[in-house]
Amino acid sequence: MIRIMNIISDSNIGGAGRVLLNYLRYADRNRFEILVALPRGGMLKSPLEEAGARVIEVDGIADRSFHRNDVRVLKALLRREKPDLVHTHGCLSGRIAARSCHIPVVYSRHSPFPIPARLRRPPGRWMNKWVNERYADRIIAVSPFARDNLLEGGLSPEKIAVVINGVAPLPVPTGEQRRQARAAFGFSPEDFVVAFLARVIEYKGHRTALEAIELLAAQGRPARLLIAGQGDYLEEVRRLAAALPRGSVVLAGFVQEVERVLWAADVQINASYETEGTSLSLLEGMSIGLPAVVTDCGGNPWVVEDGVNGLIFPKRDAAALAAALARLMDSPEEREAMGRRAIERYQAGFTGEVMAKKIEDIYLDVLKGAK
Repeated sequence: MIRIMNIISDSNIGGAGRVLLNYLRYADRNRFEILVALPRGGMLKSPLEEAGARVIEVDGIADRSFHRNDVRVLKALLRREKPDLVHTHGCLSGRIAARSCHIPVVYSRHSPFPIPARLRRPPGRWMNKWVNERYADRIIAVSPFARDNLLEGGLSPEKIAVVINGVAPLPVPTGEQRRQARAAFGFSPEDFVVAFLARVIEYKGHRTALEAIELLAAQGRPARLLIAGQGDYLEEVRRLAAALPRGSVVLAGFVQEVERVLWAADVQINASYETEGTSLSLLEGMSIGLPAVVTDCGGNPWVVEDGVNGLIFPKRDAAALAAALARLMDSPEEREAMGRRAIERYQAGFTGEVMAKKIEDIYLDVLKGAK
């Protein structure tokens, strides 16, 4: 049995945590024993245990990539647990600790942020390359955009493997389930509902979405925006939403069962303008035939093909988002056709089985090289 220690520093349930949960659903338990180290009191603990992972809570690593005290704590953990391989989700401290214990390391790059100018040229570029390649045997990029982002920072192509995120399909709702989901959020069968599932942080583009809803209302096309998620931009979203026509926006907070949100929607949006890997909520919506309207940011264009299973608009362009939503609002037939193609696209390349197999192939390849 091969022991894999995942290390994740997120105290909440973000994209990296959801990727890990999706992997656990399809992991080869006959071959791999999965352990997860995470911050004490983190929201991921219960879901991970329910998914079959052995969870170890760690003091001090919450929501930070590096701290020398974290390295010390994680080294002690690794010496005690003796995993065959460490897989970090961010968490540079975990990579340094694993290297110090002579344990092979795989690192997943989930959020490809723009490379600062100081890291695009020497000596910063050399240092970025050295740190990332010194403390990882293989780096998983969750989209071609994430790979290009790593290459821009000076990393070697042979160190990088692209593994597109995959998800388990959501149950397709019956007509009654869909009606109940809409009613639970206060929507009528006639409402045009736009779902927005993301952490509520500024670069996810909530302001753009709210401005688009305001533009649609001014055109006499009232749409209902359903925002699910939490984050430090929530109070600003509340303030902006309060200025819109009454009932235009529903803030659902954190929703564990994302199908409740997607079942209620006619369309899903992703308005990120700074970084986006491969959005899991987009994939989950595709699995039940939900068309999406997304920015041209990050991995979005690899998920949504413009005019096929959704529409793409320029980031931070509220007028373009409003026009795309108006197009789908006015054409139920086009929405239905895009929904059918969304299911086909999901089944062809974004399933959890495909993702898990590729990750485990990387584990085996790295371990073979280490031996």
